[in-house]
Amino acid sequence: MPVHYVYLIIAIAAETIGTSALQASAQFSRLWPSVLVVLGYGTAFYFMALALKFMPVGIVYAIWSGLGIVLIALIGFVVFGQKLDLPAVVGLLFIIFGILVIHLFSNSATH
Repeated sequence: MPVHYVYLIIAIAAETIGTSALQASAQFSRLWPSVLVVLGYGTAFYFMALALKFMPVGIVYAIWSGLGIVLIALIGFVVFGQKLDLPAVVGLLFIIFGILVIHLFSNSATH
């Protein structure tokens, strides 16, 4: 796997952890989840910046934000008991299909 995809996967994982901790921080009223928010987002932006050395910003951001949305929706459903109705699930599937189209058919995925 190319190193820029490793950077992007780390950035997505860190963003997902940071956003999950944001929910758990109760509007920054709990210390350790709040610390995890800052560390998660700091790590996410650092590794996203590394991925930008190899990939265009629009592609990096589309993949980073799209997969982050899908993962956070799943975590919200599983961990926080948040419900997803059919239109939400269909929308999330569109995001996944959009990311697959970028990877399978676009020549813009790398410089």
